[in-house]
Amino acid sequence: MSAVVVVGAGIVGSSVAYHLARRGIPVTLLEQGPAPATGVTGDSFAWIRSSGGRWPGGAQDLSEHVLADYRRLENELPHVTVRRTGSLSLADTPAQDSRPGPGQFRIGPRDIAALEPNLRHPPDQAIHTPSDAGVDPTALAHALVAAAGAHGATVLYETAVTSLQVTNRRVEGVLTSTGLHAAATIVLTAGTNVPKLCEPLSADLAITASPATLARVTAPPGLVKTIVASPDFEVREVRDGDLLLVVPHVEGTAAALEQAAQDALQHLKTAFQGGDQCRLLGYRTGRRPMPVHGPVIGYATNHRSVYVAVMHSAITLAPTVGRLIADELVTDRPAPELQRCRPDAH
Repeated sequence: MSAVVVVGAGIVGSSVAYHLARRGIPVTLLEQGPAPATGVTGDSFAWIRSSGGRWPGGAQDLSEHVLADYRRLENELPHVTVRRTGSLSLADTPAQDSRPGPGQFRIGPRDIAALEPNLRHPPDQAIHTPSDAGVDPTALAHALVAAAGAHGATVLYETAVTSLQVTNRRVEGVLTSTGLHAAATIVLTAGTNVPKLCEPLSADLAITASPATLARVTAPPGLVKTIVASPDFEVREVRDGDLLLVVPHVEGTAAALEQAAQDALQHLKTAFQGGDQCRLLGYRTGRRPMPVHGPVIGYATNHRSVYVAVMHSAITLAPTVGRLIADELVTDRPAPELQRCRPDAH
């Protein structure tokens, strides 16, 4: 029997498995796909930030640790590369009374042009966040899982978890497509599948699915220097000559989605000199888990055999959350940073 079974090898499960294995805990990581990050993690824009945006519930308590935990991971995992490009939030008419958050700066056309020299028409104002960064989420999940395995974790792919094994109201393992996997503790990191798995526990988890479409675009290397967020698109370079482009989600036919992707590409081409060389490689829609009141992290049962970890943005928070969850499971001491994330706190 494994001491811990982690369900889901997306970015959160990969981080939890790595941090547990690094602490010497016997852990088995179960993934329904053929590799890490084959679900919503692979469809993530992967914008890492510790300020700006919305930080509902306990996410705010975690944000201050994000950048330090990513630096730590870079030191521990030499194949992890974080692109610290900073971000530019552009707007046609930025509100004069809107104040930049901590670590953010309002800048004018000259500074915008210095940061994004290929931008055809720099606006009068933008918000610059120098500390923002991006990461290749698939590569990061692969690196975490490989390191977990190197520390002794068992990793099983194409092993879909169908339900919890409950005996006398206590969860003793998970039932999968390949049989029973028993464990003292089950950590559920399977995103939008977590509420269904928790149904036998009568756990009320307010988690919705938020569709998001991401396109991959080939471009001249260095066309986009920072993470650019405008009213028409969000784009960043994930590696030289390979852009990620957020496509506004549309409901309806495949043709409507194709048109939305082409429209987003056209906005990109229009905005950047050299953009006419951009080509659409493909696009995919993922269903991001979106806890209604902020991250849901903690035990879902009184007997502490099931632990859940669902959050947005998972890419931003996973290194911090993986570290804190491992600390809790190893020491049996609650992490103060997770106090407002507990399932019963929502």
